[in-house]
Amino acid sequence: MLLIKNGYLCGDDSIRDVLIDDGKITKIAENITQTDDMEIINADGLVIAPGLVDMHVHFRDPGFTYKEDILTGAAAAAAGGVTTCACMPNTVPTADCPEIIEYIIDKAKEAQVSVLPIGAVTIGQKGEELTDFAALKAAGAVALSDDGNSIQNANLVREAMRRAREFDLLIISHCEDADMVQNHSVNEGAVSQWINIPGRPAIAEDIMVARDIMLASETGARLHIAHVSTAGAVEIIRKAKANGVNVTAETCPQYFSLTEDAVLTKGPLAKINPPLRTKADVEAIIEGLTDGTIDVIATDHAPHSEEEKSRPLTDAPSGIIGLETSLALALTFLYHTNILGINDIIRLMSETPAEILGLGERRLEEGASADLVIFDPNEEWMVTSEQFKSKARNSPFIGMKLRGKVKTIVYSTGEPLRRSAPSLHRGEFP
Repeated sequence: MLLIKNGYLCGDDSIRDVLIDDGKITKIAENITQTDDMEIINADGLVIAPGLVDMHVHFRDPGFTYKEDILTGAAAAAAGGVTTCACMPNTVPTADCPEIIEYIIDKAKEAQVSVLPIGAVTIGQKGEELTDFAALKAAGAVALSDDGNSIQNANLVREAMRRAREFDLLIISHCEDADMVQNHSVNEGAVSQWINIPGRPAIAEDIMVARDIMLASETGARLHIAHVSTAGAVEIIRKAKANGVNVTAETCPQYFSLTEDAVLTKGPLAKINPPLRTKADVEAIIEGLTDGTIDVIATDHAPHSEEEKSRPLTDAPSGIIGLETSLALALTFLYHTNILGINDIIRLMSETPAEILGLGERRLEEGASADLVIFDPNEEWMVTSEQFKSKARNSPFIGMKLRGKVKTIVYSTGEPLRRSAPSLHRGEFP
């Protein structure tokens, strides 16, 4: 048995003890009596919350395991307070068939957290021919996406949404017009002009968000817009929701904490798709988080090797790691600025993504599974490359001081309790 003492319960706004036995929360009360067979976590001054659910990560396995693999990605997730994450299918081979879905599920059995596969919408993510949705779902895919590649053929997307509705599958859409973005490195604007390279215009995202929302409205499919970065996209999604379209949306910490100016100091470490935008876009993203237009904070955790990210800006691959800094960034830029409360952040990072993926409710209540994160919302710490559990170090947040630190997770999948760190009684990662 595990007893967590004197923690602040997220959602309950009270100081309580939490008793866990065989992977379940068996009692929540004040001053639960300790016994010799209990392992103790002193959570005085700490928050106890449902484990985070990151519905958008890239673990590069199979095919690119020099960047990351399922086990190291899961270790990074655990360090960031994430107990469940969903992997995008842009692997080699692509996760477009039952065999690769089953490979991910099998390898994830040894992971520190729950790792769920997302299947591809099109074969090889080439945007030409749809995958076998029924087979992917039967194999264990929790959603479908061609993330990394935006499907340009509107008729194919329409047919994909029709089939997805038939099989009750969520479509997660990467929204960029390929002809407009041309794999350019930064936002089209002041920074691209300053460094004299072509940019990725915001309208390229807005157009595809509007297209996919219209198709979702027409087909009745469940649509989730990935990594929203523009003010225009936020407004389009807001209007769609007001009109009853079955659409949800996510953004990532980088889109409410950084602007395109980061490219000038961080170079390729700040190169992502979609790119960092303007201050006005950041403000719109924050407004979307506060008014419910944006439902989820995910990371788009995208590991690359040091050699790859050391290339010139135009040659380096896009993507940053984010699992180990996501909660701290949300606390630093949203909670400690009095924009959102802790309960709001946990809703965006745990409860709502779990609901969207059909994983059931994430609640701190007796009888619930013991998937928990314990964190100090006030502790200040400096992001350094040495502390990452990920294989990768491609973070623009290295050197930044953040406020809010994950201490540990408690993770269970209904099997005997599995815990992420050998020194849980100290309440911190070794």
